[in-house]
Amino acid sequence: MNILLTNDDGIEETGLYALYTALSDVGDVTAIAPASDQSAVGRAMSQQVEVDSHELGYAVDGTPADCVVVGMQALDTAFDLVVSGCNRGANLGAYVLGRSGTVSAAVEATFFDVPAMAVSMYIPGGDIDFRSFEPSVAEYEEPARATRYLAETTLESGVFEHADYLNVNIPMTEEGPCDMKITKPSRIYEIDAIENEDHIVLRDRIFDQLADGTIDDPDGTDRRAIVDGRVSVSPLTAPHSMNNHETLTELASDYAHRVTPE
Repeated sequence: MNILLTNDDGIEETGLYALYTALSDVGDVTAIAPASDQSAVGRAMSQQVEVDSHELGYAVDGTPADCVVVGMQALDTAFDLVVSGCNRGANLGAYVLGRSGTVSAAVEATFFDVPAMAVSMYIPGGDIDFRSFEPSVAEYEEPARATRYLAETTLESGVFEHADYLNVNIPMTEEGPCDMKITKPSRIYEIDAIENEDHIVLRDRIFDQLADGTIDDPDGTDRRAIVDGRVSVSPLTAPHSMNNHETLTELASDYAHRVTPE
């Protein structure tokens, strides 16, 4: 199969190289990834990008979503699967899905009707600061193994007849392979905005809770699975789903009769 590999950390990121190597065992891999770090840009898209050849494929002066569109529309290759990652740091929780560049690349692929997965590695807290920690290729062993397995098995099994994309989070561990668990994104949201002299500090308290293992997330959620040392796989649909209700239909029907023209 033909696999488009992208990320949001940049084409020189070790995690992308680890997946490139692993996925090359199961298909023809073309990396089309940002030339520089594009973390947390969501589905931002540029009007014009520069594309340069790279030993792994192409470096795009743009966002992860740009990379997917370039791959789908500007190249002659028809891709069977898009893999975004491996991100350095987990992408857990429902509130992260629209913010993450890693996840957003997978979402973008679904609008081209191409199966996709976003892959991220959970880096445990304690003595490690995941914001500055730079894992080696060897430390991506479990993410590489799990991603290769999912790439080999999900297309033929019909998984993507029921899900648009998979959000996969994998522990950094030397004790793999880990158990794999199907999960749903946690709905717990704990963002603080704290006034500090002349500015406001925004803080995600989930990171602290993940580091010390005090999360309240129940069994079946992505964060609980990852803290318990499991590979979390959330089968998701591309935004946004419709959930109409008869009350809203009635309000829409009454609009022209109930408002006063200005």
